[in-house]
Amino acid sequence: MAPYESDDSTAGADPRAGRRKASRYVVPVAVVGVAAATIGIVPALADSGDPDLPEISAQQLIEKIAASDVQQLSGTVKISTDLGLPDLGGLEKSLGSGFGGAGAGARSGSEGSAADPSAKMTELVTGSHTLRVATDGPDRQKVSLLEDAAEYSLIHNGKDIWGYDSRSNEVYHATADDRHPAGKDAELPATPRDFAEEALKSVDDTTSVTVDGTVHVAGRDAYKLLIKPRQSGTTVGAISIAVDAKTGMPLKFTLTPAGGGAAVVDAGFTKVGFGKPDASTFDFTPPKGAKVTEDEDMPGKDLVGKDLPGKNLPGKDAPGEIPGKGDLGKGLDGLKVIGKGWNTVATFDTGGQGIPSGSEVGGDLGGFLDSLGDHVSGKFGSGTVFSTRLVNALVTDDGKVYVGTVDKDTLVRTADAG
Repeated sequence: MAPYESDDSTAGADPRAGRRKASRYVVPVAVVGVAAATIGIVPALADSGDPDLPEISAQQLIEKIAASDVQQLSGTVKISTDLGLPDLGGLEKSLGSGFGGAGAGARSGSEGSAADPSAKMTELVTGSHTLRVATDGPDRQKVSLLEDAAEYSLIHNGKDIWGYDSRSNEVYHATADDRHPAGKDAELPATPRDFAEEALKSVDDTTSVTVDGTVHVAGRDAYKLLIKPRQSGTTVGAISIAVDAKTGMPLKFTLTPAGGGAAVVDAGFTKVGFGKPDASTFDFTPPKGAKVTEDEDMPGKDLVGKDLPGKNLPGKDAPGEIPGKGDLGKGLDGLKVIGKGWNTVATFDTGGQGIPSGSEVGGDLGGFLDSLGDHVSGKFGSGTVFSTRLVNALVTDDGKVYVGTVDKDTLVRTADAG
């Protein structure tokens, strides 16, 4: 038995089986077999006060994650997101809910539901949130977003998918079918495992992967996997994943920006157990007086459950592929990818005009527009760069858009070359 394996290790199991498991967590074969030059061979060594675990290499740790077979768990996750977005006094939630199609309508009194999961997911983009999660095999999952004096729950139990917003006393209901694969809508991208999946897809020859010691997370011993871009010009500084030493499941995910400061994304279990949750955890009956909206009655229903463009970390797709592939991605004619690895930039042509400058608009509105972005120029012409701590987007005056996890200078150079 290899030193990193425990009695319940499933190393050697077919990674494709993960698609059928409750976790549906799969590390691509290309990542498991990544070139030795990419993977650091320095074994994990415990710092003072950290758990003393057997030595393990990064390659072995990635294989351990791939072999992880967690069918049952329950726990609490704390997630904090700091993209550096301006404080719009709650307006971003109202605007963000519109991306789900139904969410905006629910808050404006028109058709829709405040319990629509596609609207609720946007709330995780900013601030700190606490979630309770539970899984019992491939047919039962539950995620609850705890809010001030309110709670939102997303439940998958057999063929039924329920969303319940206690604040508005509204219920969303869908049936698992071809458009809603079993449990797909019950997978809010909010657990360390969800974020780790996307990060590991980015591992290629532009990436350094090492083991960075050990740590305690939620009372459990874990190894720390450290992922760092080898390229300059990316806004991603490093990604740290705490991996449970016994089960191989990611327990904590932290993404720090190249510019320093607080983490952009920090998601980790504060409490976790791997016993079978009580069956009643997944029971749901709409409360008396609740407004129930069936999925087929939702505006924009054909978009629910589809991948959103840019959903995945840039750099994960092979050159020429489109990040966030899906029906919506196909709708953006001419969408293409420029660059490689962490310097990947997605670009498309809106076919219209760019963002007007403050001088063109004038007055207070003009000043507000100028404050949102930086005006730049180059071989591509001129335009405005809108920045967060992780993602930068260039909108040219003639309507072309360039976006990626790269800094402003790299974005401008890419637009010039493109």
